[in-house]
Amino acid sequence: MAVPSEKAGVGALLDISYFGGAKSLSEGRSPHRTVVASPTAQDDGKHHIAPPQDPSDFLWIMMEEPHRSCRTAIMKAHPEVKKLMGCEPLTKYVVFSNHNLFLAIHEISHNLAFKGIWANKALSVFANLSIGVPYCAAFKRYHMEHHKYLGEDGIDTDLPTHATIGTFHIFFYALRPGFVRTQRIIQRHITNLIVQVIFDYVLVKTCGVRPLIYLLASSFFAGSLHPCAGHFIAEHYVWDGLLQETYSYYGPLNILACNVCMLLSYSYSCCSLDAIILVGYHNEHHDFPSVAWTRLPALRALAPEFYDTLPSHPSWPTVTINFIRDPEVTIFARVKRPMKGKAQPVQETKQPKNAVKDASDSDEGTE
Repeated sequence: MAVPSEKAGVGALLDISYFGGAKSLSEGRSPHRTVVASPTAQDDGKHHIAPPQDPSDFLWIMMEEPHRSCRTAIMKAHPEVKKLMGCEPLTKYVVFSNHNLFLAIHEISHNLAFKGIWANKALSVFANLSIGVPYCAAFKRYHMEHHKYLGEDGIDTDLPTHATIGTFHIFFYALRPGFVRTQRIIQRHITNLIVQVIFDYVLVKTCGVRPLIYLLASSFFAGSLHPCAGHFIAEHYVWDGLLQETYSYYGPLNILACNVCMLLSYSYSCCSLDAIILVGYHNEHHDFPSVAWTRLPALRALAPEFYDTLPSHPSWPTVTINFIRDPEVTIFARVKRPMKGKAQPVQETKQPKNAVKDASDSDEGTE
């Protein structure tokens, strides 16, 4: 949808679909929200190819999650992808430079900061400190189950519940799993709790309660209406009536995140930015969780026939605006699958170098 832009001069066109879509919610079908780098006959990235989803319920399907089969196909077509697997030493420095560390903890949960499992666990606990609440230990298992059981009802705790409120998404994201799928308390949970309580106590005792409130507020603002928080919605919400359940973002915020925030690490304006590149390439990440964040662009370049034909998001801030304004996309615009059975956690084992890793049967598994 395009309208004349007064500032751009007579005759110039402004595509308002990138700035919140339709001018009103009564114009009929919402504009096409996603783009396709290499259009196909099935999806040109401009026209709707499917009717909108029911906004009052999840999209229930019986098909298995798509990333396992895609991983197999890419491995067959490009066996050299194994060279991209392995830890990324730069991750440990991202932890030291970032104020809001939810996404750094996400990367560490895949054991991609160090080669050893225990070193990754220790760094994760350290990264958790400035969040203010113990989070990393429980997140690891929940996130591994999110990869292995993507969209499965009662197992994938990334799925929203009826009580979820979009503006407070980050708190629901952190607390919801404990109510949906309770974990058995083990040593790493206790360690995470004790270290965090001691840190918070010392912080309040020496500096007062305001610094702790600041840390908690920073986490809230970084995960609510922050321009980059749209990635929480962009990753797995269903758009344009498509059956696709994972979306990537290849825009400039990925570059900004990598280069600028190392210099502005404690500014609120960069909260959550320098780890954003971890999730911008989200299809690539789900296909190969063992490929570190710095190598995800190389993965896409290696297999363009798999990724460039998939719809992706052109803007994270626009995703947030569209989520608020678009009547077709509600909190229920997610793919769900009936639970197949009780999730069986996988024991962590150290993998050989360049081993073919899977989110369900590697050292990225759970205890």
